[in-house]
Amino acid sequence: MSDFAASAVPLTGGYGGQTFAVSAGDEDAVIKFYARDPERAAVDAALLELVRGLLPVPRVLDLKRDGSYDDPPYLLTERLPGINLQVFLESATDEQRRRVGTQLGELLARLSGMPFLKAGMFRDGELTVEPFGSGDLAEYVAGLKLDLGAGFAAVIDEAEDLLADGVSRFCLVHSDFNPKNLLVDPETARITGLIDWEFAHVGSPYADLGNLLRFSEDQILAGAVLDALRGMGLGERLVDLGRAADLWALLDLAERAAEHEVAAAAFVLVSRMADTGTLAGGRPALDVVH
Repeated sequence: MSDFAASAVPLTGGYGGQTFAVSAGDEDAVIKFYARDPERAAVDAALLELVRGLLPVPRVLDLKRDGSYDDPPYLLTERLPGINLQVFLESATDEQRRRVGTQLGELLARLSGMPFLKAGMFRDGELTVEPFGSGDLAEYVAGLKLDLGAGFAAVIDEAEDLLADGVSRFCLVHSDFNPKNLLVDPETARITGLIDWEFAHVGSPYADLGNLLRFSEDQILAGAVLDALRGMGLGERLVDLGRAADLWALLDLAERAAEHEVAAAAFVLVSRMADTGTLAGGRPALDVVH
């Protein structure tokens, strides 16, 4: 490592400030330190090996499994080409957004097709799944430090009804599937990377779709995503199902509203959902056949 990391530049993505671009000569890589969650280094390395060849993820170059807070475990991977998709979309043409959306839908379909027997968190490099606790959404909401009012009961009922009628199997969930964690070639609009797997777990086939469309108002991009997903046997009301599956993560984020702007936006959205008594919470209709 001392020969490789001749320079280090902090990278965006996640909120831990633990990821750096490192280089020496003509070699470029990314190193992520795991001071706060040491066991996650082996999990992330195993996940990248699991999906390599199926999803655009970097090669694992080195892994330090053990360490302390002062000398933490780390994962060293190749640095993928491309720019941040969030930046790219700021000036992308309609055709570029359609092309990107189609690819995003294809990636979501591949993730939803990676089955597991039970939902839960990965706990080691063998990808052992530790089941979640209670799956009762109302009980979870009651334990939050959020004053959502009586109107949120209707939101919970809507989400539970949707998911009861949807696909009940479990699959690999990236859990942070949105433009800030995707890379794209700006010349070809080809997706070149899906990065930052620190929240990946086993869960609903709709969860990553819900994450992607959580704050989206881009009907062209969303339409291309949904067109690519139709016919995958996931049901008709894909946007609603995605929002229902995303509700757990959205609430968890909203409870940390003071930490950063994305969490603050989640709190605003959850508040609108409570005010309207709907899962949509005033968000635009995106589930339109193209």
